[in-house]
Amino acid sequence: MGTSIETLATSWKLSLRSRRRSPKTVRSYLESLEQLRVFLVANDMPTDVEKIEKYHVESFIVDVQDRCAPATAAVRYRSLQQFFQWAVAEDEIDDTPMRKMTAPFVPETTIPVVTPDQLSILLATCSSKSFVDRRDNSIIRMFADTGMRRAELGGLLVGHIDLDTLTASVTGKGSRPRSVPFGATSATALVRYLREREKHSHASSAALWLGHAGPFTGDGIAQMIRRRGREAGLADLHCHVFRHSFAHNWLASGGTEGGLMRVGGWRSRAMLDRYGASAADERAHDEFRRLDLGARAKAS
Repeated sequence: MGTSIETLATSWKLSLRSRRRSPKTVRSYLESLEQLRVFLVANDMPTDVEKIEKYHVESFIVDVQDRCAPATAAVRYRSLQQFFQWAVAEDEIDDTPMRKMTAPFVPETTIPVVTPDQLSILLATCSSKSFVDRRDNSIIRMFADTGMRRAELGGLLVGHIDLDTLTASVTGKGSRPRSVPFGATSATALVRYLREREKHSHASSAALWLGHAGPFTGDGIAQMIRRRGREAGLADLHCHVFRHSFAHNWLASGGTEGGLMRVGGWRSRAMLDRYGASAADERAHDEFRRLDLGARAKAS
């Protein structure tokens, strides 16, 4: 009898954690593997890794495509690809059954950006001098000003903020540190929050953001953004929209792609294209108007 998916899942989890993959990535990978296992069992297909063939994995991906969004199928595909490659490296199988598989097609979707007017309305929902409003106002401004990921912003410690240089030290994906600049307006909001934070019962905590019972986690930040979005009439607002908006505003203002990748923590040009695409048509139209090519033709 061979080694089952269920048996290998624990070892794979340890391997992922030893390579310092983010908790979110580990959860996604293991969830995909467990869904494959459940599918195989339900359809009387083998769960021993050496007996799994291309047909079995393809059948699972097709099932996901029939039930879920294309992006979900792509996530499951990439996760399983990583698992089988790991199994090969561990000498559990000679070759991955996904070698000749093609990744699911994911149609390009447009993610809306937060406009200046929408940002003003959003900030107006937390404009009082209360601790919660000062905190939420500062978080929203930092999101809009820096394009940080939710985990990066949520993981900030008080010691990560340098108000002299107006920079924050963050740890991005793959445990890669980088320095992120922020503007004077965000700094003012942050200073006001820090003054209120000094009165908090958990002021001694190293965590920058505090809730009523202690550190304000990434999940708490996500819930806050959704709630503030509803109050501002932005029903679908979520943290990642700010990252898309940041990329758009940077490029629309004439910022270089290299600078954006450095500040935003992108290592792949493909990822930059994806984030910058959310308002690419608007930037292209603005560029067309600046070029004014039609004016070169002589009037007839």
